[in-house]
Amino acid sequence: MHVLICGGGVIGCSIAYFLCRRGIAVTVIEGTGVACAASGKSGGFLARDWCAGSPLDALARRSFDLHAELAEDLPDEWGYRRLDTYAGFAGEGRRYRGAHDLDWFAPEVTISQTIGSPETTAQVHPGQFTQAMMRAASVHGASLRQGFVTGIAREGDRVTGVALGGEMIEADAVIVAMGPWSILAAQWLPLPPVFGLKGHSLIFDTGDRVPPEAAFLEYREQGGAVLTPEVFPRRDGTTYVCGISGEDRVPLDPARVTPDNGAIYRLEAMCRALSPVLASAPILARQACFRPVTRDGLPLIGPVPGIAGAYIATGHSVWGILNAPATGEAMAELVVDGAARSVDLAPFDPARLPPLDPAQLRLG
Repeated sequence: MHVLICGGGVIGCSIAYFLCRRGIAVTVIEGTGVACAASGKSGGFLARDWCAGSPLDALARRSFDLHAELAEDLPDEWGYRRLDTYAGFAGEGRRYRGAHDLDWFAPEVTISQTIGSPETTAQVHPGQFTQAMMRAASVHGASLRQGFVTGIAREGDRVTGVALGGEMIEADAVIVAMGPWSILAAQWLPLPPVFGLKGHSLIFDTGDRVPPEAAFLEYREQGGAVLTPEVFPRRDGTTYVCGISGEDRVPLDPARVTPDNGAIYRLEAMCRALSPVLASAPILARQACFRPVTRDGLPLIGPVPGIAGAYIATGHSVWGILNAPATGEAMAELVVDGAARSVDLAPFDPARLPPLDPAQLRLG
């Protein structure tokens, strides 16, 4: 059996790893580079029980445990660690005595509560984790092909391969895992729409001045607008901060995604106000990425309706890094065994949403 995975992000590379562990021949097709989009530019925050009460709960819990197992089992290093997580607020006219004192924040920041412990929250460096999963898959026989998918071939109601430029690569199964670019496959397969939500972030060189303490804040700007920054110190001495999202046209090539100057200016001003450590630290990256989202907020994980051998795995929104391992494990079970055993994929069935009319497809 030969499986083609379209997309070299964290979902595609995780699926490749778990398929290869089952002895399946896998080729990952990636046009720009492994972890070139949100998989390399997101926060890498992991939470065990933050999806409790939602259809994502079982997927998140299984994936949180798999992250710990992978960190133990694989020889690579991707900055996995457990950490404490806090919530608070700051900004114009907001200063109160907090329940906690995190001395790397400014006095004007009120840390009001603990929302995660080392038992329930953790982190990885997302780009390093994605690259490590691709390397681990390669050890088990997976190959990586560079190029943009230009078509998905079918004979009747079964996929037979993928067009890569002028070349046709034959396959027994094709998995679409291209994040927001998965919408391109709606030209060839009956798929629900996938949208891109643009998020901006900064990466600071903070060295050893910030302990393993993640923070989710509410910050009021001078004009009254409220931002919701997320601050993640990493094991490699950097600190990741995000907090401004919005809609924008998704370009055809992920390499053409650039941050908006206004959003970056607001992020930098906010960080200077939040922390003297961030105010004095060099900024290593000013960046943006598109996270894949669906109409109902749940990912698409499962077979493409009516097309044998075709599958999709995308739409994980902000929980892509967290839920990648369990998605990979369940997709491998689905492809090889015909059904997922580790997690119930029924809530994520692509058939729950109507397919996009290809005539409505607008490519950037």
